[in-house]
Amino acid sequence: MSAVPAPSPLPLDLRGRPLRDLRLSVIEACNFRCPYCMPADRVPDDYGFDSASRLSFDEIETLVRGCVALGVSKLRLTGGEPLLRKRLPLLVERLAAIDGLDDIALTTNGSLLAAQARALRDAGLRRITVSLDALDPQRFSQMTGGRGDIADVLAGIEAAQAAGFSSIKLNCVVERGINDDQVLPLLEHFRGSGHVLRFIEYMDVGTCNGWVRDRVVPSAELRDRIAERWPLRALEANYRGEVASRYAFADGQGEVGFVSSVSEPFCGDCHRARVSADGKLYTCLFAGDGHDLGPALAQGESALRDRVATLWTHRGDRYSELRGARGASRRHVEMYLIGG
Repeated sequence: MSAVPAPSPLPLDLRGRPLRDLRLSVIEACNFRCPYCMPADRVPDDYGFDSASRLSFDEIETLVRGCVALGVSKLRLTGGEPLLRKRLPLLVERLAAIDGLDDIALTTNGSLLAAQARALRDAGLRRITVSLDALDPQRFSQMTGGRGDIADVLAGIEAAQAAGFSSIKLNCVVERGINDDQVLPLLEHFRGSGHVLRFIEYMDVGTCNGWVRDRVVPSAELRDRIAERWPLRALEANYRGEVASRYAFADGQGEVGFVSSVSEPFCGDCHRARVSADGKLYTCLFAGDGHDLGPALAQGESALRDRVATLWTHRGDRYSELRGARGASRRHVEMYLIGG
């Protein structure tokens, strides 16, 4: 009787980091034009709706199965705006059936969520993150390039809660002089709701958003600002590599998170890979180039798995630790291609 071969060790990158999380864009199109991501003067309205180069559901399933075999246990579906992808609940149902995939989440702008929340929950989606950069209707419209209505997003959040998504993460990218005055109103609105606001430092993702460091509001400054109104206490991370530092309101009305890639880089615990809607793998949010997985996908799961493992073992990215230093990349993939 022949011996069963020992399983291959899971790949580690050049800094000893495993591959645990996959962020997968299902579409490049978006119905908003947020200036820090997809500015209207740089990206036409019909961008990303051509499906010719987009991964099919079969290809996506093969890709995810291969990555799960390499250690991925968490999957986040992104865009563009992922709810623009037709029959998305069907894709979620297929992915939820993959053994070893413990968590499937979705990041959305929330404008189309009300009509789809129940179907997504029934299909096996367990977590939702909604991007929400302002509560004031006029400011919200400004932040979405004149495309968004805050009422639609709030309705989407309510529908998601009714469908069983009890704790929704709400991500707010904070820019000084643009929407930093919305931080306290957002917290006032959502404190005690069970949902968790996370404030994200404005980052130099992509090349078309006109990033300048002066518009970054460091998380420490925001924490102080919030704590003056509602005292906070630090919480332990839920798991190693969690991107947000967590704080609880001292009065028991929930928690708030801070993502501090600029002021407090967390590259050392980054276990994430990103795949664009056309099948390119990016090993860092700030990568300049992606690796085409198409040829490997065409050969099946085994070839895909080998290709991703090879790319991961050559990964040495730590852009946020090097930002501004000599040798740091100046060209980054656009955020709307990989979902942030």
